[in-house]
Amino acid sequence: MKKKIFIDGKAGTTGLRIYERLSEREDIELITLKEEDRKNTDCRKAAINCADVAFLCLPDAAAIEAVGLVENDNTVIIDTSTAHRTNADWTYGFPEIDEKLANAIPNAKRVAVPGCHASGFIALVKPLIDAGIIGKETLLTCHSITGYSGGGKQMIAEYEDYEVDALYCAPRQYALGQTHKHLKEMKAVTGLENEPIFCPIVSDFYSGMVVTVPLFASQLNDGKTAEDIKKVYAAKYVGELVKYSPSIDENGMISAAGMSLSDAMQVTVAGNDDRILLIARYDNLGKGASGAAVQCLNLIIGANQTDGLEI
Repeated sequence: MKKKIFIDGKAGTTGLRIYERLSEREDIELITLKEEDRKNTDCRKAAINCADVAFLCLPDAAAIEAVGLVENDNTVIIDTSTAHRTNADWTYGFPEIDEKLANAIPNAKRVAVPGCHASGFIALVKPLIDAGIIGKETLLTCHSITGYSGGGKQMIAEYEDYEVDALYCAPRQYALGQTHKHLKEMKAVTGLENEPIFCPIVSDFYSGMVVTVPLFASQLNDGKTAEDIKKVYAAKYVGELVKYSPSIDENGMISAAGMSLSDAMQVTVAGNDDRILLIARYDNLGKGASGAAVQCLNLIIGANQTDGLEI
């Protein structure tokens, strides 16, 4: 029997990508609303409660409101907003980082999809804390460069305006006050005692991102080295969607657009014996958003976790 799926917020960037991934599948029946009904609370409520799984592709406040519309014990909610990512009553939707999560997601009723920047940081840092290579007290910095699609429809329109200000043509750092909405998630999921110094940058390409966490060898415990980090990643990331690679550079450079339109993530280690670079590359709309959401859906409905995804 086909699973009934509703995407609340289908008109947004994330919702559209989820819709594209599901619309051709024969194991799914998509519940859709007429254009004039998509913001009607009664229509949305009916659709959510008819669905086996409902995606929330909404701003935080609207996502919280949507959860309140659920009136049954059967509908599973997959929330792509920031609203529930550090809520202990929700399951964090990143099965590769923790065996407990991998086992919990298929039976979860409430799943929070990871944030785009946070996905790379957590994939790089959590295994090292779990393995004791770095401590929870370690003070970290995170550098992340992303395509402009991460800013949603308004930012996409700004960048694709042919008369756009020349400032848009160069990379632009933002969240300068160190209050980015992903910071709480980055701290909570990894188990760090402190939020990292976070330097996100948006640049003039549509999608893709590279997240880098630099480490001094002196920050590693018990004489551990970059080789020990590589062994941890190589043992952990062996799946189809998150893979360790000894190298992901192209002639000594790593393009943030190198995984654009893919739903997978590459993890690698660069640098030298003294200064180490932990690097994750993926698509901000793929493993950083819509692809991760569809992966969670697949686990919940018992499908192959890569169904409908681009690897």
